[in-house]
Amino acid sequence: MDFSKYSHQFGLCVLLLSSVFTVFAQAQTCLTQSDMDAPTRSAMEGAAKRYFDMAAKGDTAALKQNAIASLAANFSSVESAVKDSQPSLAGAQAQPQPPFLLKVEGDKPLERAEFLCGVFSKNGQTANSAAFVIPNLTPGSYGFVALMPSGAQKAQTVSFVLQLQGADWKIGGFYVHASQVAGHDAGWFADKARAFRTKGQNRDSWLYFMEARELAVPVPFMYTQITDKLYDESQAVKPSDCPIDGKTVDVVASGKTYRLTTMFPVAVGQDLDVVVKYQASDVSNTAETFKDNMAVIHTLVAKYPELRDAFAGVVARAVEPSGRDYGAMLPMKEIK
Repeated sequence: MDFSKYSHQFGLCVLLLSSVFTVFAQAQTCLTQSDMDAPTRSAMEGAAKRYFDMAAKGDTAALKQNAIASLAANFSSVESAVKDSQPSLAGAQAQPQPPFLLKVEGDKPLERAEFLCGVFSKNGQTANSAAFVIPNLTPGSYGFVALMPSGAQKAQTVSFVLQLQGADWKIGGFYVHASQVAGHDAGWFADKARAFRTKGQNRDSWLYFMEARELAVPVPFMYTQITDKLYDESQAVKPSDCPIDGKTVDVVASGKTYRLTTMFPVAVGQDLDVVVKYQASDVSNTAETFKDNMAVIHTLVAKYPELRDAFAGVVARAVEPSGRDYGAMLPMKEIK
């Protein structure tokens, strides 16, 4: 079994989880829906649906009261996510997907956990299996429940990481994730990636496979048979001249060298844009940084003209060593 594919992080929120793989010193188990007893499954799903209703009503105070202490102490990200998603979730009904029950024994956190849930074949994942990659997982019992809102304004999932405290399932993580971009799902992006591959546009193909994997699962720390297949396909078109997987690329514009550090797709409204980040010593002078962003955008499209066929715009973000950044976006039709 090749675990390297599970090392690829392609999203925002990494929270908690684990499974039946027990090669580690600490005992870890994962029960799928068919493995766990009915009362436990019902309690997890009931808690997730109750918390979904709170989010749909925008009741962040109630969500905070039901969060584990560490999350409640730093709740601003959840409040922002609820605020952003509440208008589209208002009036929606929650349909829970098959949950996972995760248990970790021991007396210290796992620095990095790579776990498998469900039945795997000699070739890897099967239709009902899942894998989770989780850093710094503390001992305890956890539940993962993804819900599909029916009647919502957007195609998205709402997921909860739950932690059992006493007899109650408390909120350990909250995640809202789009399952479509501009009306297109993971399958559509995968088909487009294959079409770009056929035309020899490997950079477009790579980025579209990345977007397909992003849309195929409700959280970025979960991997399935579908995401594994998409990962394998993407390796065949992985470009050697792009800033990906830690590789940097230098480009020159107007006599100035810019070091590009990463490139990835991002949904902006109904459009799919491509983001490029580059190193900057200081972004406090926003007027100058804006000029640099424009130079990077024009140079990027000149270097990779195939991006015009795949993206509505380009976002350039200058990033200081401290992590502070400043970005600007230019629609593709305005890039001459």
